[in-house]
Amino acid sequence: MVAEPSSKDGIRARIDWLVEQVERHSDLYYNKAKPEISDAEFDVLWDELNLLSPNHPQLGRVGSDPPPGSIKVNHLFPMLSLDKASAEDEVAHFVAETTAQGRRFVCQPKLDGSALSLEYRRGRLVRAATRGNGVRGEDVTANVRRLSNLPEAIDWKGDCHVRGEVVMPLAVFRDKYSDVAPNPRNLAAGSLRQKYADTGKGSPEDLIFLAFGVEFPSGADRHPESPEPPPFKLDSEVISWLQEIGIEVAGNSVVSGEDDVATTTEILSVTRQWYESRDSAVWEIDGVVVKLDRLDKRELLGMTAHHPRWALAWKFPPEEAVTVLMDVNWQTGRTGNVTPVSKVAPVTVSGVTVESTTLHNRGEVGRLGVMIGDKVRIVRRGDVIPKIIEVIGPAEESDLHGRLHADGTPFAGSLPNRVEIAIPTVCPRCATELIEEGAFIRCTNLDCPSRLERSILYWCRKLGMDGIGEKLAEQLCSTGLVESLADLYRLSDREQELMSLERMAEKSASNILEELEASRSMTLSTFISALGLPRIGPEIASLICTEVRTIDDLMGMISDRESAIERLVAIDRIGETVAGLLLGGISDREEEILDLYNQIEILEEDSKSVAGPLVGSRFCITGTLSRPRKEIALSIKAEGGKVVASVSGNLDYLVAGESAGSKLDKANRLGVRVISEPELAELLGGSMLEDLPEERQATLGEF
Repeated sequence: MVAEPSSKDGIRARIDWLVEQVERHSDLYYNKAKPEISDAEFDVLWDELNLLSPNHPQLGRVGSDPPPGSIKVNHLFPMLSLDKASAEDEVAHFVAETTAQGRRFVCQPKLDGSALSLEYRRGRLVRAATRGNGVRGEDVTANVRRLSNLPEAIDWKGDCHVRGEVVMPLAVFRDKYSDVAPNPRNLAAGSLRQKYADTGKGSPEDLIFLAFGVEFPSGADRHPESPEPPPFKLDSEVISWLQEIGIEVAGNSVVSGEDDVATTTEILSVTRQWYESRDSAVWEIDGVVVKLDRLDKRELLGMTAHHPRWALAWKFPPEEAVTVLMDVNWQTGRTGNVTPVSKVAPVTVSGVTVESTTLHNRGEVGRLGVMIGDKVRIVRRGDVIPKIIEVIGPAEESDLHGRLHADGTPFAGSLPNRVEIAIPTVCPRCATELIEEGAFIRCTNLDCPSRLERSILYWCRKLGMDGIGEKLAEQLCSTGLVESLADLYRLSDREQELMSLERMAEKSASNILEELEASRSMTLSTFISALGLPRIGPEIASLICTEVRTIDDLMGMISDRESAIERLVAIDRIGETVAGLLLGGISDREEEILDLYNQIEILEEDSKSVAGPLVGSRFCITGTLSRPRKEIALSIKAEGGKVVASVSGNLDYLVAGESAGSKLDKANRLGVRVISEPELAELLGGSMLEDLPEERQATLGEF
């Protein structure tokens, strides 16, 4: 990367550098889902380029070109960016420029996700594409079909391009992914673009699509049998219509006023409401989009090469502050990852006094180039752990003046010497030599006290126990009362020792023992997920338990790893990576798991026994068929069969339609029986659904 030019290098050199930075960071954000700077920092680069060279071609580009090797899609309707505002007078100017003869606006939350265009033809989904550079995106249809709330067919038999955002609910992110990705947006983008099922850090099934608009093809671009679009006059009518046809929307508020001042006031009121409620929002929100409601006026206003003139993105004020990095401590988590936790001089961000922040991992320390004694910028959004996003430079003693702790007492710390952050080579708790895994460093000692404490906390949280928190977990481990998860359930025999712990009275001890006793009974899937194995959350554990029904079966899998991998990857949505993590985690903790099992009761999973001619048979479906794969799969399952996503030696039948591709080749190599749709109907005894309407027939993509 070219070094940042100084002012003496000349304006031309500065422009060239800004162009390179904008292009580079756009690629990191849109294509790689690995941004290195905040949105606010990117806007600074963009605004400076716009000031120095307002007609530069880079400013006319949106996003970034799709990466090499991806399947490219030309957008019939360009996916433009939006003009941004962060000051009230900018909103007032926008209102004044757009409201002649009609002051009515739609306000929608600006979701911090990944922009997507969905193409429906004759009412059925045929393609999904990322924004890319605004003109050309990446085909992500196969992954989009796995989104939990996206309909394959809508309740309208016409052609349309639905625009919206793919997001991951914050609750899902916190529950399953907070230890593998810095934020939901990066994870959502990566999940959309993964080339194969289960190759990314996140699962598309954990994402949802929220629409904010629609475009209708015309002329030769529209199917001859597609009806004319509804006669919409207002964008708010469009939003309501999207809901009616079965597509979830981001939500919107319609505002208006008697004059420009009143209208601006109403818009700003809505932005404040969204800003004040963002901590309780279901998804990450970073602003509010304001759009002119009247569609005819939009046509009159038109658009620039970069953005429509009838819309504005109000960006929330950044929840940032400047403080001083005082020290860095390294902590070992339940999976062995050793992560840096920074200690900073107290500073108030979003109404909360912050004295600790995360630095994520060793790689982040290197990327930031941060040193102890530096003045740093931190950000805190909602209840997300505060993090350092920028190094401003060496701090001075005056940067510590006037700071207060959360209890109001003055901060008395002195400025530390400016030194590099020491990267540990051994575990800070057990002194085991650390191994390097990409940006992470990891302790491999399963008996590490820190790993045990974190495992206890994770187990208790997953089983709904509130009585054992961080401090008590440390006490239980340091005193030797608990040396494994199984020891938690032996505390009933050591009640007096439990009561002797600091701040532990008889009532408190009794409550903890009651919680533990109540948690002794659980299903196998709950048991597996509560172990805290990497990437094995409740949903994955439930899928595993569709194949693995008993603890004996589970433990027996580690003796024949190759066969076990085949069994596991035959489960829909379980890939080799997850299968390997499961088996590796069980093998490493075999004795501990068996000991824990002896202390609890495993209940039978809720399931319905299905009888039918296909009981015990495994099917995989591929190619273009005469009816939707989901309905074919449902027919198979109704007759006792099992439908899996991949071809293996354990597969009994491959149901192959036209353009079957690689799955057919693999089935032939393995000697798997390949059958047609009519042959499947014979196996089913004619029980498949018949005479499905055309709009519900199968479309492209993998099941």
